Amino acid sequence: MAKLNKKKVGVIAGGVAALAVIGVVATTLIVNGQSAPVTAAEPDGAAPASGLIQFDLTSANVDGRPQIDPVPEAIAALEASGWQPAEAGKLTVVGSAYIPPLSFLAEDDNVTRLGSEADFAQLIADGLGLELKGEVAAWADWPLGIQSGKYDLITSNVTVTEERKDLFDFATYREDVLGFYVKADSEIESITEAKDVAGLSVIVGAGTNQEKILVAWDEENKAAGLEPVDFQYFEDDAAGTLALQSGRVDVNFGPNATAAFKAASDGETKLVGTLNGGFPANAQIAAGTAKDNGLIEAVSIVINHAIENGQYDAILDRWGLQDERIDVSEVNPAGLPREE
Repeated sequence: MAKLNKKKVGVIAGGVAALAVIGVVATTLIVNGQSAPVTAAEPDGAAPASGLIQFDLTSANVDGRPQIDPVPEAIAALEASGWQPAEAGKLTVVGSAYIPPLSFLAEDDNVTRLGSEADFAQLIADGLGLELKGEVAAWADWPLGIQSGKYDLITSNVTVTEERKDLFDFATYREDVLGFYVKADSEIESITEAKDVAGLSVIVGAGTNQEKILVAWDEENKAAGLEPVDFQYFEDDAAGTLALQSGRVDVNFGPNATAAFKAASDGETKLVGTLNGGFPANAQIAAGTAKDNGLIEAVSIVINHAIENGQYDAILDRWGLQDERIDVSEVNPAGLPREE
């Protein structure tokens, strides 16, 4: 299991960062491209509550990344493919920096990309016997950067779609998961189907796939004579988190990764159900390369090696993402269908 640096440890609560190990420390967390300075205090030597995960949000987090040796099978596949990196001896991996635990900038240097997506980038580079060269770019900029050869690979919570497969090759490494989260002491224990949300107040993002799912379930319930869902919309994540923790709403339904990170950090909420993010279709998160450039098979070989040997699970464990685990990395699986 990867070690964590204990000198400065951040925990996420209500969408902002709070420090919970040593003294009073000012920190800055980058959330959705905005910097949020935060100050918090704990007595020296204070320990986190039992079962909570301590997340290091500083650049020292890099030292705790799970390590992997070069994978001979992957290196042989690279040599056979004729693929050449953007920069000799390096794997240039691009990703956006938006929110923990997926991808964000270290609070002490505002440069180093941290999170599960950065960990997977490091793992893949190591397995290919290359030095990682990390790049941060806006979401809109990565497609051209990959196609032009400026970047070799992207790890940035990219969902496989049939449209994207026209231009890129993909190797999967996580399930795209939506989660139902409730207050930690809520009497709600399970949400798996439409009837389970009847009569509940549910936070959901407007215009999202989870909203489409909830609307369909609500129509199904009303047709069956069950109580309607009380849809709750919050533009501010912190306000929604407070509403859930205070009991003013019953459920938060949204991307699992960020909600799981909060639950693991502060223990204020709990997971009571998941759905695939593409429901009713199946959606997966994958590393992406330029189409037919020969790199993707080797990337998948590294991921599968890490799955078999534990480094893959170590990444999920250290970011609280065990519910997004896959059993095998696939190259160019069926993606979300094309929009009509």
